[in-house]
Amino acid sequence: MTPISTIKQHLSPSRINITFSILCFFCPPVLGSAVSFVFNGGGLWSVFLLALKRRRFNTDRPMVAMTVAIYAYCAAFVLASIVNNSIAKDAPHLAGLITFLFFPVSYATWSITEKTTLARIVVLASAAACFGALLLAIVQHYWLGVRAEGGAGNPIVFATVACLSVLMCLAGALSNVEKNKVLLACAALAGAVAILYSGSRIIWLALPVAGIAVLLINRRRLTSRNAIRLLLIAGAIGVVIAAIGFPIIYERAAFLFSDWDALATKGDHATALGFRAALWQIGLGAFHDMPIFGHGIAASRELMKDGFNNQFNMPYTGFSHFHNGFLTALVEAGLVGAITLAAVFVVAARNAAIVLRTSTDTVERFGATMIVATVITYLIAGLTGILIGHDILDSTLMVFLVSGTYLASGCQQALPASTPQASQP
Repeated sequence: MTPISTIKQHLSPSRINITFSILCFFCPPVLGSAVSFVFNGGGLWSVFLLALKRRRFNTDRPMVAMTVAIYAYCAAFVLASIVNNSIAKDAPHLAGLITFLFFPVSYATWSITEKTTLARIVVLASAAACFGALLLAIVQHYWLGVRAEGGAGNPIVFATVACLSVLMCLAGALSNVEKNKVLLACAALAGAVAILYSGSRIIWLALPVAGIAVLLINRRRLTSRNAIRLLLIAGAIGVVIAAIGFPIIYERAAFLFSDWDALATKGDHATALGFRAALWQIGLGAFHDMPIFGHGIAASRELMKDGFNNQFNMPYTGFSHFHNGFLTALVEAGLVGAITLAAVFVVAARNAAIVLRTSTDTVERFGATMIVATVITYLIAGLTGILIGHDILDSTLMVFLVSGTYLASGCQQALPASTPQASQP
């Protein structure tokens, strides 16, 4: 074999898709915004290949339904800008919607990958991400003395994407997608401890809720012997997490109760909880003023600034969202925006539910589990933080919805006959 032929073999579409997939699932907790460069770069390249007819659009019905919901969400925000005559002002923010527009083109490229291979990549890359997340969390907590934020630069964002990595390890072990269950158990423990170090209380809730959902989905695989072994492993992991995390949990709980007392008894909004309560009050008032199409994306900061000054006599401290995903959508794009945002998650959940109800295929059920875990994690995290509108969260959401939808209910595509096997995807 000549050096040129060897290079061509390593640059084949399938090989590059594998590398691309590994990066997409490893990057979010460890390398942060690198996932945005990888996913959006892959989306641009997919557009190029589609234009050259080296890829074909995949018209799987669940993918089409997801595309319609996602594009409706994007259209709602563009419409809000048009109604408010703020296209120029909103343009830098609207550019972030490009990540969502890449959904169908990324699906076209991802669906040339063999499903079993992709499922194992999801699990093993997530396991690596969990170990990397713990390493970063330890350094940041003990050496830098800050809440762990991994490579994301934000503790809540870091905890959200790390939570997804933990859930993929759990789903991979329970579904037998990956046989090395000891490795996955250790990775899940590492990721859970990293989440503890983040101090993100809302993800402390999301992780067990989504974890229970993953267990329920895979309950038929739990024989009595497996169930006992799982309980023992879960108990051991719980003891380790409690031992490591008790000081952090106690401290964060104390802050929460202190903030609640200050807000309830003194009306003090100068705390983490108080700021959220103020933002929710400001946001609800802004939604009441323009309920149908909202104020446009760029108006949020001005609304918050005016609200803090006029309603609470407090300085504006630079918030970019209302610390509730649906409230943010209501303010920026009104009921139209909130309904289309909800539709994205409803359609995703419906696609997963159909597969879980009708399929016994291991990989398909794993893909559906990916979707369920993603929907639960994002919706719970979005109750007190960002749901959509952060580059890492947006790209990670698309990574999980694209690959999860394909694994659950997609059909693998063959490359067009004219496509050279060494071409790049």
